[in-house]
Amino acid sequence: MKTINMLAATLFALAGMQVHAQDSSGAMSMPMPNKNAASAAMPLVQGEVRKVDLAKGQVVLRHGDIPNLAMPGMTMGFDVAEKKLLDGLKVGDQVEFQAEMIKGKATVTELKRR
Repeated sequence: MKTINMLAATLFALAGMQVHAQDSSGAMSMPMPNKNAASAAMPLVQGEVRKVDLAKGQVVLRHGDIPNLAMPGMTMGFDVAEKKLLDGLKVGDQVEFQAEMIKGKATVTELKRR
């Protein structure tokens, strides 16, 4: 039993460690998360634009399920990560988008017309 407890403690300690990389100068650095890999893992959700508010940087979408947010299909407003995502967007446009929770708000991080 003592061996199992030591093994468990070792595994927990290893799980909390972060891997550091050494560059060619010998300096240690933290690995950066691959944003493209994270984006690729999140699904594109189909939706329809119901309202665009350029001043507030918000869009109302009727959308399907958003699995990464555990959200069923509905019509709701989203903040946008960058206002330029709203450029040329109009009510009735069919879109595909990704959304994430940013600072506690559902936020569109990628948006393209279909």
